[in-house]
Amino acid sequence: MTDSTVHYAVDGRIATLTLNRPERLNAIDDRLPADLEAAVLRANADDAVHVIVLTGAGRGFCSGYDLKFFAENPRGIYGSQEMPWDPMVDYALMKKNTEHFMSLFRSYKPVIAKVHGPAVAGGSDIALCCDLILMADEAVIGYPPARVWGCPTTAMWVYRLGPEKAKRMLLTGDLIDGREAQRLGLVYQSVPLAELDAAVQALTARMQGIPRNQLMMQKLMINQAFHNMGLETTQMFATLFDGITRHSPEGVRFKARCEEVGFAQAVKERDSGQPIP
Repeated sequence: MTDSTVHYAVDGRIATLTLNRPERLNAIDDRLPADLEAAVLRANADDAVHVIVLTGAGRGFCSGYDLKFFAENPRGIYGSQEMPWDPMVDYALMKKNTEHFMSLFRSYKPVIAKVHGPAVAGGSDIALCCDLILMADEAVIGYPPARVWGCPTTAMWVYRLGPEKAKRMLLTGDLIDGREAQRLGLVYQSVPLAELDAAVQALTARMQGIPRNQLMMQKLMINQAFHNMGLETTQMFATLFDGITRHSPEGVRFKARCEEVGFAQAVKERDSGQPIP
């Protein structure tokens, strides 16, 4: 995995997976989803590993899909078809990425997300697929593309927050800091950035002594409740809707604006709170 976008390391019973595109705040390119699943599978195949920690290199956890590539380049690229578009082509593409992210959820070994910097848009999808999230007070999490050009394909917001608080997040696209995320129940714990490593170490130290089969059984039992609530059906709709958002009239205008002025300015306009045309 020397050329992977996800760095893999093991220390004792802990495997650490590090999203490794720090120059782009670990933004998701066309390789990272598959690289992430490969790292999860590697940790699951290692009998020495009991617990997995997922984090990001540099200043961010994950800033979402790399809009400099996906939004600034003209249509006919990965994720943006020429119009008219084929929704099933888009669904197959994005469902594959969703399944890559859900490898964290399906992992037989517990996964702790260590969020020290932004976990935004698709980056929040990745974080919310983990079993427990520990977050720095100063970090932010949210799904701004809920305003235009996105629907969270993993749909984990509703399963972690319930309907009302999930609507509060996805009907605004707001970002919230670690303290607010803990207050809402979105993350397990929020601490000052200087204390985040110690908090993660304390939790992994408590979990790593438990037999792998015990960890696996507890996680499978809890996850089954999500499946019984219709997780797969919800994700099917969410992934279809995500494709629609990128090819709707508003999505087409947003994409054109990204090509015209760059994604950073287009996102600033989208998230300003002003009415979206």
